[in-house]
Amino acid sequence: MGVEYVSRVPRPPLNGLIDDLYYLEGAPPYARLTLPPMPAALLIVNLGAPFRIRAGADLGAAEYADGCVVTTPTRALEFSYPPRTRSVGAHVKPWGLAPFLPMPAVELCDRPVTIEQVWGRPAVAELRDRLATAAGPQQMLTLLEEELTRRLGETAGLGLVRRTSGVIAAAGGAVAIGDLSVAAGVSSTHLAQRFKHLVGVTPKRLARAHRFATAVFSIDPAEPVDWGDLAGRAGYFDQAHFGHEFRAFTGLTPTRYVEVRRRFLREHPGHVLDGWPLPAD
Repeated sequence: MGVEYVSRVPRPPLNGLIDDLYYLEGAPPYARLTLPPMPAALLIVNLGAPFRIRAGADLGAAEYADGCVVTTPTRALEFSYPPRTRSVGAHVKPWGLAPFLPMPAVELCDRPVTIEQVWGRPAVAELRDRLATAAGPQQMLTLLEEELTRRLGETAGLGLVRRTSGVIAAAGGAVAIGDLSVAAGVSSTHLAQRFKHLVGVTPKRLARAHRFATAVFSIDPAEPVDWGDLAGRAGYFDQAHFGHEFRAFTGLTPTRYVEVRRRFLREHPGHVLDGWPLPAD
């Protein structure tokens, strides 16, 4: 049984907050998938059976029937899926959830919440009903886009955080954090506070996530990897520093990560989810 995946970039002004809207339906490649931390956030409106998320090995898994909101994480998340899953959602820029949250993003850091906790039960129930009766994936994405546009409001400090995040992303996370506050014309304390309020993490932590993502996306699991060269190009002090960061982000050594990626490629070649999630089974 395959997986249907449809995505598109939303129209302005949402495209300044969201990378893409997506529709996903089908049997997941594995019952459990590990999602390493990304410099991004996630919103899921669930239309199928409940799924579960465990945010860290020291925490129990929580069930999500209506969907969930995940701010920029600092640790890997483990998703447990039913035999068939169906949802619509948004891959969100690090600052992009802030205009839709009734609480500071830092309160949700590494603590995914149900979408009902964010928007309320009546509103979510109505949205899910409309999505469930839509004519197809494209209409579903249109409905989600309209709902997000309707909820969009002004957010203090968003421009500052967005501009600074852009500098971090352009450098692949290899930036001097002190230089960011100087360039922004604010104190480092103020910048960190705005980031925690709107992104959920500090600029330093976001830069670490970008640097890690830059390194990981440069890995070709089908080819031998020169770890020392990769670490240097990603801006790590040395290979040991890179290995420490890798374990902190994924719980895996770099070589074990490549083995797991190769397993995914071998067992599900060309799968739409290959590239970031890892089998946790």
